Amino acid sequence: MSKKKPRLWPTLEEPYGFELIDNHTHLPMSEREIPRDSMGFAMPRAEQLARAYEAGVVAVISSACDVADIRAADAELTADAASATDASRAPARTPAPAREEAAVYWAVAIHPNEAAVHAGYRDKSPDGLTPHVKDFHALTPEETLALVERVARTHPGRVVAIGETGLDYFRTGEAGRPAQREAFAAHIALAKELGLPMQIHDRDAHRDVVDVLLAEGAPERTIFHCFSGDAELAAICNRHGWYMSFAGPVTYPANDELRAAVAAADEALLLVETDAPYLTPAPFRGRPNAAFLAGLTLQRMAEVRGLPAADLAARILATTRDVYAIPA
Repeated sequence: MSKKKPRLWPTLEEPYGFELIDNHTHLPMSEREIPRDSMGFAMPRAEQLARAYEAGVVAVISSACDVADIRAADAELTADAASATDASRAPARTPAPAREEAAVYWAVAIHPNEAAVHAGYRDKSPDGLTPHVKDFHALTPEETLALVERVARTHPGRVVAIGETGLDYFRTGEAGRPAQREAFAAHIALAKELGLPMQIHDRDAHRDVVDVLLAEGAPERTIFHCFSGDAELAAICNRHGWYMSFAGPVTYPANDELRAAVAAADEALLLVETDAPYLTPAPFRGRPNAAFLAGLTLQRMAEVRGLPAADLAARILATTRDVYAIPA
């Protein structure tokens, strides 16, 4: 009887040979949030970002989508700003050599499942889980949106999107869905007010997500993060100019509908992401995920569209910088 192979952190044999931006990931805000492999190793965040840069992932957009992570991102950004100010006042000196890392930008929002809990939803969800209620869930929906707005306004140029917001019918039952819709509409209004792109979480809710976007008026730059639809939804996105960001599932053998969506999407509307630490792309499915693996998904997308990976990467990189106003 053979033993199972250890599920270790993935290692790339060589850089991708092209540059890209992981436009949706979830950086760990503390060591306890870092996934461990089967040997118990938790790759430090700095190592993840260094490996990303070495592979060709020049920047990441990390989504902070609950109150705890938004507060942590705010504290980190505030500290970064203070350090930059101190450095500008210090006498010039030769910096110590450092390993380069992918640049970090942020998206902030209240995740739809979090929005339901803040509104008092406590029922067992369709997937059989009961919401894990924490102290910060005592904040009202209005208070959470005010937090999102404050952090986005305080850190222009570093907070580059509102997200992820939307609808999730997998983890929230019928009783919690009105709260999700209200939060979604509020985030749409905020993104438009701030002139920021909006990243959508759409799980088992394609029709209703589209209906809300049309009813409320979608932000000019609307992104379906971790696109999970088919060619029909891709056609709707093409029609309205909504961006489609693909993650690891497009590399899984069973997901022909996702690959059909990649083929059907307007090239100018394509983006790529990891959604790490979830949804690790093949051939590393089942292992910990991080931004340095984003290129594997892009390579599969290029195969589907019959293009050299470097050509598609160049187009997606330019699109990503344009959508999020990230300088070259």
